[in-house]
Amino acid sequence: MTGTCEGCAYNVYDDIVGEHVCEAYLDEDEFYRLSQRSGPCPYYRSGDDYELVRHQN
Repeated sequence: MTGTCEGCAYNVYDDIVGEHVCEAYLDEDEFYRLSQRSGPCPYYRSGDDYELVRHQN
């Protein structure tokens, strides 16, 4: 699983904070492990709705 936060479906803009945040559902342990990683995000999900359709064609 690869990708950047900018293209991830979990990356949304939060008006209160004034910046983009990750809205992946993580418990405290998962969040800690994710913050300590230096590799690709295992929770990345493409925000491109047509990616699967292009793959099928």
